Amino acid sequence: MSDRHGSEMMTRFPETNGHGDSLPAKQVLRLVRRDLSGQQYFVYIPSSGGVDAPLFVAVHGVAQNAHEQASMFSSYCEAQGVVLVAPLFADDYRDYQRLGRSGRGPRSDAALEAILEEVVLQTGAMATPIYLFGHSGGAQFAHRYAMAHPHRVARVVVVGAGWYTFPNRRRRFPHGIRRSRDLPNVRFDPEEFLRIPMTVMVGEQDTHTGNLRRTERVNRQQGRNRLERARNWVGAMRTAAESRNLDPLVSFESIPAGDNSFVRLMTSGRLGERVFAALFGDHTQ
Repeated sequence: MSDRHGSEMMTRFPETNGHGDSLPAKQVLRLVRRDLSGQQYFVYIPSSGGVDAPLFVAVHGVAQNAHEQASMFSSYCEAQGVVLVAPLFADDYRDYQRLGRSGRGPRSDAALEAILEEVVLQTGAMATPIYLFGHSGGAQFAHRYAMAHPHRVARVVVVGAGWYTFPNRRRRFPHGIRRSRDLPNVRFDPEEFLRIPMTVMVGEQDTHTGNLRRTERVNRQQGRNRLERARNWVGAMRTAAESRNLDPLVSFESIPAGDNSFVRLMTSGRLGERVFAALFGDHTQ
């Protein structure tokens, strides 16, 4: 099968009642959800196998480069012994960065849950908590998913998000964490999501304003480019934690000479090493 997402094999799950060896290891596989949604996603199982392995979830930006992310992260997953999942939020998920508000397409957080359920069934990987990565539009999804479902997430790395949901109860989601009728059954609890270690990364040259939400409201709250917005959001999250007598667990890291290109960040900015150090490194010191 060949399309804009690559020429890799299309694979459907066989019927199974438990953990099995039906999915081959050391291959990036394109899979299709077993329900009638038709949603695709990518999986990589390391040679050490999937049973009891951590789950690393990588979420693409608007370029829908899920296969590219899966391929470029696969060697790190092999070395770390983790199962990779890269969901593909295609055109019908037009609001996936904001979790899929009512009237704007399917719920992307529910779609990820469905994918993870299948992967856990097929591989025996640990269902929770997941280790979550997102780039650009995927970084928007990743930090909002963690804030909405903190019990599901161990650690998060967000890279080059266009804009953020601030820990502000007075502003309605997605600008703040005040509940929105457009996102039913989601309640944001700072006492929970502020306990998740999050690393925010931005290329030090990522100061262009193209493809950014540039309303006066967002510019005034967050800044005028990705670098400013990342620093301001990290500061707000750390302040929110300190005001609740919690350790501030959100940190900022700039990538020298980096911009917003995922491929260039991986090949020239050592993004893979940075991400896996933040998610799986020794954090005991």
